[in-house]
Amino acid sequence: MEPIRFGIVGAGWRSEFYLRIAKAMPERFEVTGMVVRNAEKRRRFEQIWGVKTFETLEGMLGKTSPSFVVSSVSWAANPGFLKELSARGMPVLSETPPAPDLPGLIEVNKLTEGGARIQVAEQYHLQPHHAALSAIIAKGMLGRPSEVQVSVGHGYHGISLIRRFLGVGYEAPKITGLRFASPIIVAPGKGGPQGKETVKQSSQEFYFMDFGDRLGLLDFTDDQYFGWIRNTRMLIRGERGEIVTDRIYHLKDHRTPIETCLVRRTAGIGSNLEGNHLQGYTAGDDWVYQNPCAPASLADDEIAIATCLMKMNGYVRTGKDFYSLAEASQDHYLYLLAKEAVRDGGPVQAERQSWAR
Repeated sequence: MEPIRFGIVGAGWRSEFYLRIAKAMPERFEVTGMVVRNAEKRRRFEQIWGVKTFETLEGMLGKTSPSFVVSSVSWAANPGFLKELSARGMPVLSETPPAPDLPGLIEVNKLTEGGARIQVAEQYHLQPHHAALSAIIAKGMLGRPSEVQVSVGHGYHGISLIRRFLGVGYEAPKITGLRFASPIIVAPGKGGPQGKETVKQSSQEFYFMDFGDRLGLLDFTDDQYFGWIRNTRMLIRGERGEIVTDRIYHLKDHRTPIETCLVRRTAGIGSNLEGNHLQGYTAGDDWVYQNPCAPASLADDEIAIATCLMKMNGYVRTGKDFYSLAEASQDHYLYLLAKEAVRDGGPVQAERQSWAR
């Protein structure tokens, strides 16, 4: 099987995820080149990662032949690169969000109306645990989900999970929000723990999304990303049962309650010599998720991004969406409204947008 060949625009922290994936799975992925405008950064990326770098997009596309390009640049810069790549007929996997504000979202969606091939690298629903939850919902174990409480990712990431678990499309919810601050020891950052113990105020935001017959709640603080004492939580409820993070409570029939644990299966523990990697998740005697990247040793978020790359390759070949520009725009639009609701202290009513077809 030929590796999936892709280019990258941008040299930020997120771009290195794609490089780590390609390094861990060279038989599956190949980075054909990167656009890095800063000369010092170009030298560093070439030295550390052994990847070809170019100062301009024209230079990279003129000397390499990727199947698609990952746009991993700032919010403000992304719409410009989407337009430029689309004008060249190049399929694009855009990092999130595709544009910073509502006018920008409306504008970039005009590209797909003109035939541009764009998908968005929203990885949260592809993370192993969340993918396992989606599989359980699809089995009908909970019935029809009517309530979802998510505390695993900020803003549009959490909203994407709410919409997916509830089975919501482009319905326009009423959104209310609030903010709460509490003290916490400063958590490690991207560079590791702080030099000394410091207390700060941790800002927690709550977004309530009323879809009429379904309710979503996003509850998150940024300290959950790198912190060691703020954990993730999930609640999904339907008429036949509920999931509480990794425990499943449901009815076999109205007289028979069943409790099942979602179990993470990992190779390389104890005397197991299969290597150090995630195998998947089981619930009872069923596999509900199997790692498509095994036996590569990758973090869950890297597995999810690698899955995005695989699905993008499928999209280029078949045209089948896996997370469209319209979906990404809807999630970010609802996030913008949620921030407005928190800021103004009152409910905000979403409206149907042009991409909601």
